[in-house]
Amino acid sequence: MITPAARIDLPALIDSRPVGRLQITVAALCGAVMLLDGLNTQVIGYLGPALSQDWHLARAVLAPVFSAGLAGLMAGLLLIGPLSDKIGRKPAIVLSTLLFGCFTLLTAAAHGVIDLLIYRTAAGIGLGGAIPNALALTGEYCPKRRRATLVVIMFCGFSLGSILGGGLSAALIAHFGWRAIFAIGGVLPLALTPVLALTLPESLYFLARKPTGQPQLVKLARCIDPMQTFPPGVQFTASSENPSGVPVAQLFSNGRAPGTLLLWGVFFMNLMEFYFLQNWLPTIYTDSGLSIETAALITTLISAGGIAAGLLTGPWMDRAGPNRVLGTLYALGTVSVAAIGVTVGTTSASTWPLVIATFCAGFSVSGGQKTVNAAAVLFYPPEVRSTGTGWALGIGRLGGILGPAAGGWLLAQGWSNANIFKLAALPMLCATALVLATPSVPVRTT
Repeated sequence: MITPAARIDLPALIDSRPVGRLQITVAALCGAVMLLDGLNTQVIGYLGPALSQDWHLARAVLAPVFSAGLAGLMAGLLLIGPLSDKIGRKPAIVLSTLLFGCFTLLTAAAHGVIDLLIYRTAAGIGLGGAIPNALALTGEYCPKRRRATLVVIMFCGFSLGSILGGGLSAALIAHFGWRAIFAIGGVLPLALTPVLALTLPESLYFLARKPTGQPQLVKLARCIDPMQTFPPGVQFTASSENPSGVPVAQLFSNGRAPGTLLLWGVFFMNLMEFYFLQNWLPTIYTDSGLSIETAALITTLISAGGIAAGLLTGPWMDRAGPNRVLGTLYALGTVSVAAIGVTVGTTSASTWPLVIATFCAGFSVSGGQKTVNAAAVLFYPPEVRSTGTGWALGIGRLGGILGPAAGGWLLAQGWSNANIFKLAALPMLCATALVLATPSVPVRTT
C-alpha cells in the first residue's frame, strides 16, 4: 500500500513493470502516425515518373519538388520538436497529423509545379513535427530494457507507409492517376486525427512537470501497474533536470555536446543517402527499362529491408548499445549502395540482382535510420528528448535535401548509373567512420 504522502519515481515505476497494454497502445498509435507520415513523405518519389510524364517535366525539375517536402519537414522538426517540450507531446502529434493531412489533400488538386512546392512544403512541416514526438512519447512509456526495441519497431511504421505508397502507386496510377494517391494520403491522417485526440495519452514526464498533471498521472500509473494502489495524494517525480533558456542550448549542456555532434553528423549522412535512394530509384529504374509499376515495387524494398533490419537491430541494441549496431549497418550499406550501380544495368536479363542489391541497401540505410533514431531517444533525457531528436532529424534533413538535389544534378550532367552509385556510397562510408571513431554514446536510464 502506498501512502498519500509518498513520492514515486516514474522511471523506476516504468522500469519495474513489463510492457503492458498502455505501452502497446501508445506505440501502436504512434506507429499509425508514422505509417501515414512515411506514406506522405515518400510517395512523391514513387509519383515522380508519372508527374514527369503527365506535366512533361524534365528530370532536373523534379529535384526541387522532391526537396520541397523535405525542407518543410526540416522546419517542422526544428520548430515543433522543441515546442512540444513546452506544450506536450500529444498536442504536437495531433496538430502535426492534422496539418500534413490537410495539405496532402490539397496536393491532389495541384495544377502546376508552384502549387506542388507550396503544398509539399506546408505538408512537410506537419510531417516533421510528428516524428520526434512519436519517437519521444513511445520511448518515455517503455521500460529501459526494451526501449530501443519498442522505438525501432514503432518507427517501422514509417517504412510500412513507404511500402504502402509504392503499392498504391503501382496499383492505382495506371487507372486513376497520381492525384488519387495524394487524395488517399490526405484522407487517412484526417481520419486518424480525432482518434489521436481521444485516445493518445500525454507524456508521463511532461505531466510530472505540470502542477495540474498529478491526477492524470495517477490514472496512467494504474494502467502501468494495475496491482498497485495510487491514492490521489501520491506525488510522481521524474525530472532530473530543470532546463531553462533556449531549448537547443540544452543539447550541449551537461556533457552532451560530443554525443549531439556525433548524432547530427550520422543523421546527416544517413538521411542524405536515404532520400537520394527513395526519391531517385524509381526514376533511374524506369530509365533503365523497367515499367513504372515494377520500378515502384522494387523501390519499396528499401523500406522492406529497413523493417527487416529494425526487427533485428532493436533487441541487439538493447544488449550491445548503438555504436556496434550502427557501424555494422553502415559498413554493409557502403557495399550495397555501390552494388546497385553495378546491377541496375543488367535488368534486361534478370531483375533479381537488382532486387537483392536494393533490399540490402534498404536493410542498411533504412535500418540504420531506425537504429540512430532509437539512439537519439536513448541518449537525451526526457526534458529535452523531443528537442534532441527533432534537431538531430532536422540537421539530418539538410542531408535529405542535398541527396535528391545532388542526384538531379548528376543525372543532368549525364553521369552513368555506376558512377552515381559509387559516389552515393560515400555517405555510408563517412557514417561508418563517424560511428567507429567515436566512443560509445551513453544511454539514459529515463
